[in-house]
Amino acid sequence: MLSECARATSAEEARFRVDYPNSAPRRIEIIALDKLAEGVVRRLAGGEWNSATFMTAVKDGASADTDWLSDLAGQALSLLDQMSAADHVVTVSTAGESAEGAAIIADVCNAHRVMLTALIIDPTNVPEPQLLRTMAPLRVRASMLVVAKGEEYVEAMLTALRA
Repeated sequence: MLSECARATSAEEARFRVDYPNSAPRRIEIIALDKLAEGVVRRLAGGEWNSATFMTAVKDGASADTDWLSDLAGQALSLLDQMSAADHVVTVSTAGESAEGAAIIADVCNAHRVMLTALIIDPTNVPEPQLLRTMAPLRVRASMLVVAKGEEYVEAMLTALRA
């Protein structure tokens, strides 16, 4: 008698197999919320990714007015268009920096039922009050909030998300 594994690999059973990938790549939008995070996002954008789009909410070295985004070349992007086309949004910020821009991004994600993951990079163990300054706007809005000790975690998370 054949085992289930042996039966599943038989020519008769193989005709029922699906011969193509089981899903389309996720469209993941990665957004830098501050200047230090922008450097991380720019470095990551140089890698090979499936369907990731890298953006920034930083303008001229400071946080933008948060009502618009731009690609890494500086071209303005429509926040509504970007979020409505996304399957998942990942914000990247640095501990101690303002993450107020995440509020508008999160509201748009919520309206379009897009999951938001917030990554905070804390390589220097900033004092708790400074960390909380960054975490507060993200904590109530993100489906997942992660404080990472180094920027390597951001790459590992994007890989895990199949960006």
